[in-house]
Amino acid sequence: MKKISLTGIKPTGSLHIGNYFGAIKPALELCERFDARYFIADYHALNTMKDAQSLRRATLEIAALWLACGLNPEKTVFYRQSLVPETFELSTILAAFTSKGLMNRAHAYKAAVEANTAKGNDPDSGINMGLFTYPVLMAADILLFNADYVPVGRDQTQHVEMARDIADVINHTYNKELLTLPQAWVHDSAGVIPGLDGRKMSKSYGNVIALSLPEKELRKTIMRVVTNSQGVDEPKDTENCRVFALYKLFSASKEDEEALAKRYRSGGMGWGEAKEELFNAANRVLKPIRERYENLISNPQEIDRILREGSQKAREIASQTISRLRNAIGL
Repeated sequence: MKKISLTGIKPTGSLHIGNYFGAIKPALELCERFDARYFIADYHALNTMKDAQSLRRATLEIAALWLACGLNPEKTVFYRQSLVPETFELSTILAAFTSKGLMNRAHAYKAAVEANTAKGNDPDSGINMGLFTYPVLMAADILLFNADYVPVGRDQTQHVEMARDIADVINHTYNKELLTLPQAWVHDSAGVIPGLDGRKMSKSYGNVIALSLPEKELRKTIMRVVTNSQGVDEPKDTENCRVFALYKLFSASKEDEEALAKRYRSGGMGWGEAKEELFNAANRVLKPIRERYENLISNPQEIDRILREGSQKAREIASQTISRLRNAIGL
């Protein structure tokens, strides 16, 4: 049997190409090697998103984008966290085996406390229990579905380690392998995706190329990539050029990359022409994603149907874990 991978997707609004190359594409490629499972983490989003309409919209948008990027609900389990109540039963059980000290060490909680302290506020100001117990709920997400691997960025490995620690406590307490011990699958092969201004692409910097941009807006955005002041005739360096770095992500082949690199080194090509090459390569990849996304987001009932059916499949798996655990712990 294939090993199991599990990917959580927080509904945080529009995605950009940094998300695509850094997280979505690597996570979807796991389908070729693992029994892959994906879920929309809408309960996790409640920690920061309190507007009902915004949460519903973000959930639909994020589901549509992942489907548009190639997630196949027929070949995977794709579900909505809030439609699998077994998650919250397991979360309650796990809380009984989780020390407060472990939660105190969680990066997100520590960062919030440090930020409050730096401002002279009460250390726990503005921190809700959802944030504090976030690792327990995430552990429930992971352990409920017997995940062997959880694809995460290098800065998120702590959550998987905590899930493993909690599962190990339960297995040791009852002297049974009740829960699978997960491992983090670090997917940083794409490296840092440069933004329009050269910093890491991030919505907080306002330097992103959104996945669902209309074609004209995509071209305008790419033309805003910051370059140096070299003239048309001057040879250009590919190694420290964000236009070329982005082009490599979208290029159809190594031959295309080398052809553009040769034009860089030879001179005679201005930055406008280089950006046009980037636009053409990016549009070739993003156009089918954009078209599928527009079709899906205009039909929210279809997205809901996919998530409901996927959630039912997820519950069939989850109920087995809960039944096994209930029997072992005496409930």
